[in-house]
Amino acid sequence: MSRWKAAAIHLSISALIGLASAALIFGVWYPPPYSHASGADELVLLLLGVDVVLGPLLTLIVFKAGKKTLRFDLSVIAILQACAFLYGTSVVIRARPAFIVGTIDRFVLVSANDLDAEDLSEGKKPEFRSISWTGPLLVGIEMPGGAVEQRDLMFNGAAGKDVEKFPKYYVDYASAAPEMLRRAHSLDELRKKRPEATSLIDSWLAGNKKTAADVVWLPLTAPHADLTMLLDPHNGSVLDALRIDPW
Repeated sequence: MSRWKAAAIHLSISALIGLASAALIFGVWYPPPYSHASGADELVLLLLGVDVVLGPLLTLIVFKAGKKTLRFDLSVIAILQACAFLYGTSVVIRARPAFIVGTIDRFVLVSANDLDAEDLSEGKKPEFRSISWTGPLLVGIEMPGGAVEQRDLMFNGAAGKDVEKFPKYYVDYASAAPEMLRRAHSLDELRKKRPEATSLIDSWLAGNKKTAADVVWLPLTAPHADLTMLLDPHNGSVLDALRIDPW
């Protein structure tokens, strides 16, 4: 067997593993449209770049038919590739979207690595005390009424840990939706703010058989890119999130 054939076989196997990983990441852990907002596209490119390129390239370099140390060399390459792939996958898992939190006048995408285990354990409901493996959970916030808790939140916020990172304040989104709707904006306002997004808005409306009166919006802030969250103006349910800068 030539080194080119060996590298091609290695590349084929690596590509299959990479495609399966991408399907899992984008289909389950980072469902659209939150994959871009979380930076998953860059993470996956890095992960697949290491998996698909590193191993086959090293095989191409070291492979030589009849070489005494060939089996050892290929074993080392396989171990290095597996370690790199597992490390990259662990980074992707830790950074996956955990919750979409409605906080009065916006939504915040909270990643798994934004949450401390101790804070997570204080969630009021079982689903607020664990991180989903099938995409982020939509929740609302119930702000504390006590002066001490409000003061603590203020200090934590100044330190970069805002209310959305405390699952003990999470509630079902339906109970927070009325307040969110009171802060929502019309699509006409979005068109004026982002005229370059008019075609995207019109395309979405046509594709979903809706008019501008059927939709309102709020910003969604995320680690990598902010989105525009579209809501039903009657009940506040989430319709979609568009790749439009809401600011």
